Amino acid sequence: MSLKNFLTSKVFFKHLAIAIGIVIVVVFLVLQWLGFATNHDQKIPVPDLRKMKVEQAAEALENIDLEYVVLDTVDFRPEFPPYSIVEQDPLPNVNVKEDRKVYIKVNAGKFSTIALPDLIQKTYRAAIPTLKANGLEEGKKTYKPYLAKDVVLEMWQNGKKLKGGDKVMKASKIDLVLGDGKTGYEEPDSTGTQDINIDDEE
Repeated sequence: MSLKNFLTSKVFFKHLAIAIGIVIVVVFLVLQWLGFATNHDQKIPVPDLRKMKVEQAAEALENIDLEYVVLDTVDFRPEFPPYSIVEQDPLPNVNVKEDRKVYIKVNAGKFSTIALPDLIQKTYRAAIPTLKANGLEEGKKTYKPYLAKDVVLEMWQNGKKLKGGDKVMKASKIDLVLGDGKTGYEEPDSTGTQDINIDDEE
C-alpha cells in the first residue's frame, strides 16, 4: 500500500484517533496530579488575628494548618491590648494555601519612656511641634507674669515640676506655664519691707 493510500485509509484515522485519545488522557492525568501536588484548588481564609494574644493566634492558625512568624514588637498602641497582635500579613480573609506563614507584629506592654525636651524659654509656637515630634502631647496651659508673652517658663506633669532630660512616658501630656507679656510686673521685696524716705527734721 502506498503512503498516500495509507494516509487516506480507515486504519490510519483509527490509529490517529487512538493516539489523540491517549494524549488527552495523559494530559488530563498530569494536570490532576499537579493540582493535587500543589494544592491548586485549596483556599484557606486567613482569620483576623488583631487584638489576639500570640498564644491564641497560634492555636487558631494551627487548627487550619497555617503557621505564624513574629516580625517585631511595635511601640505601644492604646487601642490594642498589651502584647496583642496589631498587624498581620496576609490580611484577614485573604485565601492562602496550607502551611502558609502569617507574619505578625505585636503590641508592646506599655508606653516606653523618653527624655523630655528642654522647652524653657522657647516660644509656645515652637514648643508644641517639639513636644509632638517627641511623641508627647500638650496638657494644661497657664500663664504667669513675665515680660515676654507665650514663652515657656515651666513644665509640669501630675503636680511635679520637670526639666529638660527628665524621663516621661511617651504619649503623656505636659502642662506648660507661659509668660503673659505683662511688662509692669515686679518681683516683691523678699524682706517684706519697702524703702521709706524720711525728711530730716530741722
